[in-house]
Amino acid sequence: MKTLTRKEEEEVLREVKREALMSCNDLVVAYTECCRDRYLSVVWKCRPHLKAMNECLLPLTTDAKKDAKRQEYLARKQA
Repeated sequence: MKTLTRKEEEEVLREVKREALMSCNDLVVAYTECCRDRYLSVVWKCRPHLKAMNECLLPLTTDAKKDAKRQEYLARKQA
């Protein structure tokens, strides 16, 4: 298996993160809206929003998903 440079690896991870955030966009928006104009109270007021957002993002950013994206990147690179 070919390896990726540090820059390529960062690009792959950014792409995985971007795709996950796009998939969970409604929950991300809900969490950021909850956090707006809050400081200390964000810890307990927005906890349900954070939990829902993390539950959505976690399965989309697993090592398996990252490995699949690396393989996809390597295939594009070789083509």
